[in-house]
Amino acid sequence: MKILILGSGGREHTLAWKLKQSIHLEELFVAPGNAGTGEVATNLPISLDNFEEIKKVVLTHGINMVIVGPEDPLVKGVHDFFLNDGQLKEIPVIGPQKAAAQLEGSKDFAKRFMLRHQIPTAAYQSFTSSNLEEGYAFLDRLTPPYVLKADGLAAGKGVLILEDLREAKSELNRMLVGAKFGNASKTVVIEEFLSGTELSVFVLTDGNHYKVLPTAKDYKRIGEGDTGLNTGGMGAISPVPFADDEFMEKILKRVIQPTIMGLNADNLPYKGFIFIGLIKVGSEPYVIEYNVRLGDPETEVVIPRIQNDLIVVLQAVADGTLDQIDLKVDERAAATVMLVAGGYPGHYEKGKEIKGLRDITDSLLFQAGTKLESGKVVTNGGRVIAVTSFGNDFKKALEKSYLNIEKIEFEGMNYRKDLGFDL
Repeated sequence: MKILILGSGGREHTLAWKLKQSIHLEELFVAPGNAGTGEVATNLPISLDNFEEIKKVVLTHGINMVIVGPEDPLVKGVHDFFLNDGQLKEIPVIGPQKAAAQLEGSKDFAKRFMLRHQIPTAAYQSFTSSNLEEGYAFLDRLTPPYVLKADGLAAGKGVLILEDLREAKSELNRMLVGAKFGNASKTVVIEEFLSGTELSVFVLTDGNHYKVLPTAKDYKRIGEGDTGLNTGGMGAISPVPFADDEFMEKILKRVIQPTIMGLNADNLPYKGFIFIGLIKVGSEPYVIEYNVRLGDPETEVVIPRIQNDLIVVLQAVADGTLDQIDLKVDERAAATVMLVAGGYPGHYEKGKEIKGLRDITDSLLFQAGTKLESGKVVTNGGRVIAVTSFGNDFKKALEKSYLNIEKIEFEGMNYRKDLGFDL
């Protein structure tokens, strides 16, 4: 089988690494990819916004399946583009159609979906510039901290959690009137703050059947002890220790099953991964958000724990026969630590040579913001490399990753040294 992965991050390198192990793989392509994917696949330098260019690549290389890594092409309708094209419609795309992708593309859409299907989530209201004063009044009725979310895609930066009421009102004005996040904040969702511990649950569905993948917990803040600015993710562990059988049963019955049934009831065709961002409040699960693809860096701990041939699993998604798959998961824990560029998530420089990659033993390296330049691997983004290890528990896995990180160096390299501190 010839497969094309769309994307360029650590998630896509992890998927490429896993697919490379399949006996069913004939050729693997990643567009646009990075230095890591280039070691296991053929990188294709194309824009994910240019669907005609993607079509050309698919037809030229005889692609049999397309796996969409990031959310943007899904929200823009890449799956629908394939279904509506006579030459592409028989080629399976792993990722939802545009209407269902609104679960991530619009916070307001996701909230209305959850209310409609009685899925537990924080109380909320949505506002635009036309009812700004009502937004101020709603903030007056809440107790701090105040949660403001840009409705649309804002590259993971559209959520503000603020302690001060005056600051919350000022930021609401900046989002709605000042277009702080561009079109993404034309509508803003304000919701009550939920206090608890977060986790991620991943579900793979063919539209009717589903498989629950390993749980994971990621760490978003740049600083130790979860302080400082939000990032795309500084690391992750899997499984989540507090997600025991009883809690997972609650998630299954109150969140996962109503989500799959809701997609069907609302006629939202879905073949692909659903990321459910949850928070445990007391002993109860609440949904914070949906993503319509695998998370990153959670992919770097979830996919390595799956022991099945991934092509067989994804073909079952395409065929609608996922119920026939017996998902096998490695019992060991996995942990990944993200190495980031100096200054990230603020201003950072690119083009720094990365040394020591060949010296790693007993850990997996999944490259994100890298590229090959004159035969050398250099930094090409804020999040640069994820170092993933296995262990009997997450602490042992983290120990291995931290030991191997000592062998890697690039100018300005930074990483969190306290992952798992809250567990």
